[in-house]
Amino acid sequence: MGALVILIYFLFPAFILYLATRLSIINKIGIVVICYIFGLIIGNIHMIPESISGLQGDLMGVTILLGIPLVLFSENVIKWARLARYTFLSLLLGVVSVVIFVIVGFFIFRERIPEIWKISGMMIGVYTGGTPNLAAIARGLNVNEELYILTHTVELAVGALVLLFLLTGAKPLFSLFMKPYQRDGQFNEKEAALKVSDFESYAGFFRRANLPGLLKALGITLVIFGAGYGLSLLFEGDAGDTAAILTVTTLGILASLVPGINRIKKSFQLGMYFIYMFCVIVASKADLRALFQPDSIELLLNIFFYILLVITGSLVLHSLLSWIFGITVDDYIMTSTALSNSPPFVPVVAAALRNKEVVIPGMIIGVIGYAIGNYLGVAVAYLLR
Repeated sequence: MGALVILIYFLFPAFILYLATRLSIINKIGIVVICYIFGLIIGNIHMIPESISGLQGDLMGVTILLGIPLVLFSENVIKWARLARYTFLSLLLGVVSVVIFVIVGFFIFRERIPEIWKISGMMIGVYTGGTPNLAAIARGLNVNEELYILTHTVELAVGALVLLFLLTGAKPLFSLFMKPYQRDGQFNEKEAALKVSDFESYAGFFRRANLPGLLKALGITLVIFGAGYGLSLLFEGDAGDTAAILTVTTLGILASLVPGINRIKKSFQLGMYFIYMFCVIVASKADLRALFQPDSIELLLNIFFYILLVITGSLVLHSLLSWIFGITVDDYIMTSTALSNSPPFVPVVAAALRNKEVVIPGMIIGVIGYAIGNYLGVAVAYLLR
């Protein structure tokens, strides 16, 4: 039975990714959500033997250490940064805003949420880089499965509400005091070259023509994995996991600067496959009965209000700072989208704004968020610890 479960861990994410290329409803529901639900189901129908508990933990570590470099290979941060130097101010204001409210929320809820310093680090990671950073920081900080599931579930729910607001009411509200966007068309030619519409698309992922490149990317990632794992052996406890995460992040960014690696097609998607595998495994280790005990319900509510404070407070503070520094309303909304909901949602919100010129700056901000999220999240977590 244990071997069957391990096989399911490997095959289910691939199956869902394949369905995502055929059925649009899969992407509408969300691959992460489906992986969590499936993991919770197999973990709570008692089909997973206790004998593979240690192997589950090892697989969680391996999937993250493989996934993070692959996610970063296609994201040449320096190249993107050169295209949008002026967007750094908006990015900086957004990051400062979330750090401030993570710290404020920490002091408000620190007596009511155990290990809130770990949740604080995860919130920094997910706000700047999304699920890959959240999963990496959770592994680096040795967050237990129930706390991780609670945190990410609440974050997904609040994030969905924030996305709805950014799509509908944000522009009318913030246009009341922020300056309007001035169209100049400077990003239009670059938009086609960067193929923004293909970002995180799994179309063609299973084509045989992509296999040699993906095998090359996986080989390079295994070398990076070895370096991260080897360095982790020099530390004890949580510090070892943290060292491994930061090592593979750094080496992944450096590898992305090599043109031959940066141009490998679908390396991002392969990285997300490992992240989704992590999601299935961690969800399968969560005990639903424990999640719905009276103490857990109270914890869930406290986490909900903490995350709600962090995200809404960050949006409000970011809007005020953007007004002070002269950031346009469209740039503010796009920065908020890229940070709070990750790059794939940027074109969606840009369409709602009827302004495709902000797509590239938004994508740039989101990609840089992937790169800095792990460092910043770990730093804030240990600072608050």
